[in-house]
Amino acid sequence: MSVGRLKRSEITRWLRLRSALWPSRPLEVQRREMADILSDEEFNAVFVSRDRAGHLTGFLETSLRLRAEGCHTSPIGYVEGWYVVPGERRKGVGGALLARAEAWAADRGCREMASDADVEDGAGRAAHRNLGYEETSRLAHFRKALAEGGARPR
Repeated sequence: MSVGRLKRSEITRWLRLRSALWPSRPLEVQRREMADILSDEEFNAVFVSRDRAGHLTGFLETSLRLRAEGCHTSPIGYVEGWYVVPGERRKGVGGALLARAEAWAADRGCREMASDADVEDGAGRAAHRNLGYEETSRLAHFRKALAEGGARPR
C-alpha cells in the first residue's frame, strides 16, 4: 500500500470512492466540488491510498480553515472527507491517509487538525478516537422552510 497525492488520471476513480462515501449526493454536485478542490491546491489537497496493483483503496480530502469547532489556533487543517474501501479497513490505510494530511497541514503552519463525523457513525467516531482525535462537541443542525415572502412576525 502506498499513499500520495491524487493524480489527474485518477479523478474518475476518486469520484467512484466519493460516491461510495456520499451516495445521496448527485454526481453533478460531486463533480463541481471536485473541480473546486482541484482549482485551489494551496488550500486543498486530496490524498489517496493505492494497493500494489495501483487501484485506489481510499481517499482523504483536506483543507485549510480559519476556525473549527473546539480548536484554538488558526489556520487549522480540516478533514473534509475520508473513506477507505470496506475490504481495506482496520489495516492502517485510514491512519496513513490521515498522517499525510496532518503533515500537509503542519507544513502550512497549522498546529491543530480537525474533522467531523455524523453522531450516528460509531465506526467513524471510533476511527478518529483511535488515531488520537478527541470529540469536542455534538451538534444537531436545523432548518425551516419559510413561507413565500418570508416569515411573518406574530
